[in-house]
Amino acid sequence: MKTDILIVGSGCAGIYMALNLPKDKNILMITKDKVERSDSFLAQGGMCVLKSPEDYESYYNDTMKAGHYENNPEAVEVMIKESPELLEDLIDCGVRFARKENGELDYTREGAHSHNRIVYHKDITGKEITSKLYEKCQTLENVTIKEYWTMLDLICDGNKCVGAVVQKDDGSLDTIMADYVVLACGGIGGIYRHSTNYRHLTGDGVATALRNHVEVENVNYVQIHPTTFYSDEEKERSFLISESVRGEGAELYNNENKRFTNELLPRDILTAKIKEEMKKENSKHVWLSMRPIDETELKEHFPNIVKHCKEHGFDVPSQMIPVVPAQHYFMGGIKVNLNSKTSMEKLYAVGETACNGVHGRNRLASNSLLESMIFAKRAARDIAKNYIKEEKTEIEDFDFKPYKDIVNWNKENKKLIKDEIAREDEIQRNK
Repeated sequence: MKTDILIVGSGCAGIYMALNLPKDKNILMITKDKVERSDSFLAQGGMCVLKSPEDYESYYNDTMKAGHYENNPEAVEVMIKESPELLEDLIDCGVRFARKENGELDYTREGAHSHNRIVYHKDITGKEITSKLYEKCQTLENVTIKEYWTMLDLICDGNKCVGAVVQKDDGSLDTIMADYVVLACGGIGGIYRHSTNYRHLTGDGVATALRNHVEVENVNYVQIHPTTFYSDEEKERSFLISESVRGEGAELYNNENKRFTNELLPRDILTAKIKEEMKKENSKHVWLSMRPIDETELKEHFPNIVKHCKEHGFDVPSQMIPVVPAQHYFMGGIKVNLNSKTSMEKLYAVGETACNGVHGRNRLASNSLLESMIFAKRAARDIAKNYIKEEKTEIEDFDFKPYKDIVNWNKENKKLIKDEIAREDEIQRNK
């Protein structure tokens, strides 16, 4: 097969990139499941935005502090300063952010934020944004989307990416030659037992980069979300209780019905506080009370969370719910520059699979959707500006033997990532 640009992944980063690439280029987007089963559709809380020039310094400092000052300052500056343009673009695409009675945008707040600067749509902001972008993407004649197609490997010519090996929805193997390849294939939650991510998001982009000697960075920077709904049941993923719930006033209690921490601490610090309390009490979870939140506000802002709690036997806000930390987000990934270009020619990476350093060691709440789309658009512009047609358009006698045993191939991918995490952990311990 042959295309101009191959995008691997169908979250907000991949879709928004397709929307910003030149319309005269043929774009093939592949995704290993349904388009709607990406983590972008699961994002609850909202999207940060620079709502006024006066908030820049505060927003910048909040992002750096949450990231333990290991962030790339230039990337943080780019993300914040380009956020108003993205907000207007999303509104033009029909995204319905919450508004006050006078029509102005309503802003909420989450942990580690000094001010309210997060735009949102109920408690399904990711679904609202990504579905609207997907609808627009479906109208483009130059974009073809293939569901249940899985990238297995990159095809490289020295240090240049010229395509990818894929398994199609019918189980057959094929090669896709492309002028440019963009990895937008999400995080690594699928390799963890407890995660808020979809199980099929197993770090394919990072594993492929490791296989092909593409630079990666901070692969051991994995964020644990402090509050997911605790259940004894076996389930596909942990249900997230959005940070916005605590931002609106929800409180954490131990088994003795006593508050034990500041609920708006950065995620990694709050997670440590919760785990410490669980260890002290020898319990499997702590409790979250939504009583401080106005009941009307609770039902209007968090209808899906209220519904989930009720389905599992908890009537909020009158009853507290059990919560426990779970793997949530990946701050490390494939190392990229400010235009999302990797160390390999003609290969870009965007979204959670990429690492431009904007999050540092710990992501500030609601910076993920923003970061994914800001740097996806920059990648699209960079490709358009520097487009070079690839001379190699086919490979004779391609050897598919290494990819025949898909189960073993996936196991090896997971091992590659786990080994790299362990290696980087060891390096940091020695420091």
